[in-house]
Amino acid sequence: MKIIAVGMNYDQHNKELGHTLVNKEPVIFLKPDSALLKDGKPFFIPDFSKRVDYETELVVRICRLGKNIAPRFAHRYYDAVTVGIDFTARDLQSEYREKGLPWELCKGFDNSAAIGAFVPMDRFADIQNLQFSLEIDGKEVQHGNTADMLFKVDEIIAYVSQFMTLKIGDLIYTGTPVGVGPVSIDQHLQGFLEGEKLLDFYIR
Repeated sequence: MKIIAVGMNYDQHNKELGHTLVNKEPVIFLKPDSALLKDGKPFFIPDFSKRVDYETELVVRICRLGKNIAPRFAHRYYDAVTVGIDFTARDLQSEYREKGLPWELCKGFDNSAAIGAFVPMDRFADIQNLQFSLEIDGKEVQHGNTADMLFKVDEIIAYVSQFMTLKIGDLIYTGTPVGVGPVSIDQHLQGFLEGEKLLDFYIR
């Protein structure tokens, strides 16, 4: 199982981080399977970072083996979605960007990919019109709609499958909207998809 993630896929989020370039293709990075944090287990802030940010995202679960998938057939390759958080060591990311270095260490550390309970796709009419949000200690801090993606889910699947074979159980984190911010010890995080709570855990 691999975790594929899309960077800079919402325009307003790009602006909040100071990205002015318009990407002509999706920005892709990977997280190892050791990054997965599930079943409501707490997230422990790592010692190597002074600022870890939450990035709430729609996560798609791959259900078929696929390579060089045409965009018009991409919808056949996922069967469920949920809300996830791409935790980012922002201080390290800023350092790596300045030096032109890869993102892996600031994105792929242990438990940096929180994942909620999956919901079957047949419950939704359109994957590109889904509301998702994050609450911290009962207050909404991030809200997005998949309609605002720069690269749609099916486009992402078609693009990635040119380079790597998608396998059953692979996860795609599809990007985060505006509103990212740091987490701190004892915060309670809850993620929602179309008003349904799918993610619920604490920061330690």
